[in-house]
Amino acid sequence: MPTPNTIKDCMRRNPLTINCNSNLVQAVETLVEYKLTGVTVVDDDGHPVGVLSEIDCIKSVLNAIYNDGDPEHALVQDVMTSTIVSCTPGDSIVEVAADMLATRQRRRPVIENGRLVGQVSSSNVLWALMENSRRRVHPKGS
Repeated sequence: MPTPNTIKDCMRRNPLTINCNSNLVQAVETLVEYKLTGVTVVDDDGHPVGVLSEIDCIKSVLNAIYNDGDPEHALVQDVMTSTIVSCTPGDSIVEVAADMLATRQRRRPVIENGRLVGQVSSSNVLWALMENSRRRVHPKGS
């Protein structure tokens, strides 16, 4: 197996997404069911338009509780983070890892030509960094 150097070597292809017009309660149920800390939000054409994290959901539900609101009426598009920090399949794992540290973000949508082609999480990046490190310390055949 070749040493993982780029995001395409460690990204999850065909990641779970959620539509921006989905109900927040459905989104929370999806996050909980699949044990996800966040998910890429897409429009009706499948283009990425944001990211929905557990923290976004907690903030919205708490806001509803404190203001006698009802989270049942909230839509994902009202709660999501619309600024997408993404990467491409060809990006360096080391550079994406450093940027994840700088921004304290645990996941990145992988976008190519405006389309979502995968997702990379901090655990994917950690695996790739460890594989890279092992192969440097113990090159094949030594």
